[in-house]
Amino acid sequence: MASDESRLDVTIGDVSGSTFAIGDHAHAESHHGTTAPRDEDIERLLDAIRELRADLGRTRATPQTADLDAALADAEDEITRTGNPGRSRLQRLRELLTDAESLTAVLASAATLAGLLGT
Repeated sequence: MASDESRLDVTIGDVSGSTFAIGDHAHAESHHGTTAPRDEDIERLLDAIRELRADLGRTRATPQTADLDAALADAEDEITRTGNPGRSRLQRLRELLTDAESLTAVLASAATLAGLLGT
């Protein structure tokens, strides 16, 4: 049983944005403000998403293009935050691009993204 003399009191305040380690052989590593690394295929996907979003901004807005743009924005955000899009997000993009076949026939960027997604 430890005596009162060997007891150590530690108080930790606000630690947001901080990195610390406590204990024997403790190690702390911080990567604040960095994004997850992406592979070459994900970079191509992200480029295609951005290109299609830019092209959509030059088309006449419809509910269909608005839905597609929102899904593309969500995918772009997820990729930049996590390094990868989720499977359900990719499936949603596939569905929207399949529904927008006339768009993929007119916009090369839509056809490129559809090809990358395997639709």
